[in-house]
Amino acid sequence: MKLYVISLATGILVGIIYALLQVRSPAPPAVALIGLLGMLIGEQVVPPVKRMLAGEPVTIAWFHRECVPKITGVQPKDAAAPGLVAQSASKPAAEEH
Repeated sequence: MKLYVISLATGILVGIIYALLQVRSPAPPAVALIGLLGMLIGEQVVPPVKRMLAGEPVTIAWFHRECVPKITGVQPKDAAAPGLVAQSASKPAAEEH
């Protein structure tokens, strides 16, 4: 949360500086945000391609563990032990007891 507050405060400060200098922002806000989103997504195209070229599988679980946190900035709740979630999900309920 702190990161978001700092980011917002920095954006407001830059907006104030732009207004004081009577300079318009380089892009309309919606266009700029969509461009930033595209950059974040584009950065995450390379890791799966490298993984595929290395002959390793690209799964949804891998993507959520490796790429989504970099796009959203939020670590997954099971980041401490991702193997435990996969193991418990694959066992039938009768075997767990």
